[in-house]
Amino acid sequence: MKYYTIAVLGSPLEPLTYKSRNELRKGSEVEVPLRGRMKKGVVVGESTRPTFETLEVGSTPYFYSDEQLRLAEFIASYYICSMGDALGIMIPFFSEEKVSSPTPLHTSISLSSKQQKALLFLKEHPVSLLFGDTGSGKTEIYMKLFEQMLQKGKRSIFLMPEISLTPQMTKRLEEHFGSSVVMWHSKLTKKQKEKALEKIYSGEASIVAGPRSALFLPIKDLGLIVVDEEHDESYKSSKRPRYNARDMSVYMGKLYNVPVVLGSATPTLSTYEKYPHIRLKGRHFESRRTFLYEHSVERITPMILQKLHKRLEKKEQSIVFVPTRANFKYLQCADCGEGFECAFCNVGMSLHRNIHALKCHYCGFTQPVPKECPKCGSEHLVSSRLGTAEAVEELKEAFPEAVIEQFDRDTITTQNKLRKVLERFNNNEIDILVGTQMLSKGHDYHDVTLAVVLGMDNMLGLPDYRARERSLSSLVQIAGRSGRKRDAEVIVQSFNEEFFSTFVEDYDAFLEEEKFYREELYPPYRRLARILFAHKNAHKAKEQMQMMAENLRRFSQTVQIVGKGECAITKVAGKYRYEILLRAAKATDLITAIRASMVDLAEVDMDPLEFS
Repeated sequence: MKYYTIAVLGSPLEPLTYKSRNELRKGSEVEVPLRGRMKKGVVVGESTRPTFETLEVGSTPYFYSDEQLRLAEFIASYYICSMGDALGIMIPFFSEEKVSSPTPLHTSISLSSKQQKALLFLKEHPVSLLFGDTGSGKTEIYMKLFEQMLQKGKRSIFLMPEISLTPQMTKRLEEHFGSSVVMWHSKLTKKQKEKALEKIYSGEASIVAGPRSALFLPIKDLGLIVVDEEHDESYKSSKRPRYNARDMSVYMGKLYNVPVVLGSATPTLSTYEKYPHIRLKGRHFESRRTFLYEHSVERITPMILQKLHKRLEKKEQSIVFVPTRANFKYLQCADCGEGFECAFCNVGMSLHRNIHALKCHYCGFTQPVPKECPKCGSEHLVSSRLGTAEAVEELKEAFPEAVIEQFDRDTITTQNKLRKVLERFNNNEIDILVGTQMLSKGHDYHDVTLAVVLGMDNMLGLPDYRARERSLSSLVQIAGRSGRKRDAEVIVQSFNEEFFSTFVEDYDAFLEEEKFYREELYPPYRRLARILFAHKNAHKAKEQMQMMAENLRRFSQTVQIVGKGECAITKVAGKYRYEILLRAAKATDLITAIRASMVDLAEVDMDPLEFS
């Protein structure tokens, strides 16, 4: 018998010892019995015969490459999780068979002199930022890079922030590269995933595109990684391991010795400061964009209705951005002010009239809409903070002849629905599209001449060091969906006209000013870590937080406890939540202090993006 230490995939446990009759190589995938069930595991090392009784493993034809193991070791070390968690986000290679080389394709991608200059710059640096305005032609440059990789017999990974971007991008990629393109995302069926993996294993796939999970596919002969919309927060995983796919792309670039291109019209200050960039200004279109500011709370005003009416008369299209789903964000009693909180989370529930219910957007709990206030018995219940569904209802009432559709996670539940809505909108079968952040995600809308943007002040007022960056970036991205072919207007509902009007068409100036606000305090000049403690017993969660805070005091010379206490949303899904926010000059100082101070309930979020 041989003995091995095995990381159980997706498990927070440290590697366990098992035995095997066969010799296993490091990285082999195996099946292991654990607590009466069979689980997948990965051999991470050999072991001597232990003093306790061990169980036997079964082998599979899959394995993890040396690079995947090294990447997993880095993820486990930096994001403070188990090897099983780190390897659990990766897809293994199949057997040892040689992968065929990609077939070079002769495509016809031509670039302007500006784009050609940017391309040369990107090829000169191991990691670089393509800082290009919306509509400036970043995608054509990516395509040219993919074409050049194909000619070298190399493969490319193309990351996009969300599944919602894949239909249009699939079409563009397949127009140039045909069947050598594979799209990978969580909405694929089991059969579709198997088919995609077949193409990857055989080598037929030369360009693998998709959201953050596409980064961890078993790709041989990797030559390039492109991260589009690098500023997007959906690259950060909200569950263990809490990695950022943009940062992992940069690490993988070093590991595989391949270039990494990060692209955005609104890059994060961290990326702008860390990596060399080339600026691609202007747009392919001659059209102009005019910004109008309306000092108003979040609502559909007469001015907005008038502007929409004008577009409908001209048979032009409009988009309306509303940051909140549902009809209204909150329901409350007009007489005593009592709100309606989720029974399992300390958050107000959203009003969904189509299902006659209040729904929690954190845990999904749903209850019928109450007829009276539970505190004072009043029937005078009012709603606040406009949502997409309510905006659609109001607009349909104002324009009964118009085709108005909702574009958010409540309505776009499948890839097929997404594809159909985008096709109908681009075929001018929809007059007004009302949506949340999905509207801003890089979609190419051909004929939009009016963009209405609500809720910017709520975003700007969040207690988050990136509030200015997030709100301005959202505005620039949403505005960028209009005026692609014809002159367009952008209506911004905000009391902060001075801030938005100063920077909306000069993001470079914003980044330069933002450096001043962040220096000595926040990323990229300081590193942050957020430690979360959640338990059904509030006392237990608080006790664990205090215990870890006490342990961390030993590292006060290098690590600062910025704050500790209840989370802004104290309870989620029936668990009470506490947190500690840490700051240090170096990530290594944070990791050393955290590892030496860990308690049972602590969950670590390195480089956090979420503070609520």
